[in-house]
Amino acid sequence: MEVMVILVPLALCLGLAGLLAFLWSLKSGQYEDLDGAAWRAIADDDPPEPTPSEKAAGRA
Repeated sequence: MEVMVILVPLALCLGLAGLLAFLWSLKSGQYEDLDGAAWRAIADDDPPEPTPSEKAAGRA
């Protein structure tokens, strides 16, 4: 039972640290654009390659 004197305050301190980290992330804007990162991951950065018929039409 003596270990409870150490574990209870330690658990409370860790919970408070987690809460403070969450509040800091809210304040710093970590949750502002939740869809942006998902769309940037699947966005195609390169333009599509022209097909052979488009290449031939461009030379004519």
